[in-house]
Amino acid sequence: MKIIPQNVQNLIDELAKLPGIGPKTAQRLTFYMLRSSEKSLNDLGTAVLNLKQGVKTCSTCSNISETDPCYICDDERRDKQVVCVVEEPLDVVAIERTGKFNGLYHVLGGVISPIDGIGPEDLFIRELVEKSKSMDISEVILATNPSIEGETTAMYIQKLIGPLGIKITRIARGLPVGGDLEYADEITLSRAIEGRLDY
Repeated sequence: MKIIPQNVQNLIDELAKLPGIGPKTAQRLTFYMLRSSEKSLNDLGTAVLNLKQGVKTCSTCSNISETDPCYICDDERRDKQVVCVVEEPLDVVAIERTGKFNGLYHVLGGVISPIDGIGPEDLFIRELVEKSKSMDISEVILATNPSIEGETTAMYIQKLIGPLGIKITRIARGLPVGGDLEYADEITLSRAIEGRLDY
């Protein structure tokens, strides 16, 4: 006996495929949409259908944009000698929110992950190396996530760019504000101790 209509179940199944959305959340979202007005659903559907229209990949930094080059690469006020290497476009958004970085970015499009079948050739690493050779870059900041894959990717990039004589730095890692020492893992604590600052 079918309890949930097929169209409803189809949406639950599709939403559950999204990262961070489990079956229960997919059900809650779907039933929320069932209670929404037709206009709200049409607006959502139109936004999903138009998601990729007008979105380009910047030929300079590989970030998503409406223009090529993107507004960051095209901004004359940015420091063109410093490049921050990140995994995904959302990382650019996070760093830009801080207002503390005024250089350029390079979006890799992921990290090296042999388990997932992602090698260096699947990322925008070659483009980063070419950029490092052809542009007047004084520093490359490696801002990959502090995961095994992020560390592996950072080390791989360092081996490729290091011989070019460009300064390579890594973003600091440690304890989050409001975090408790007792709940921190050993790697986070050791990085926090290694990266301690004068007070």
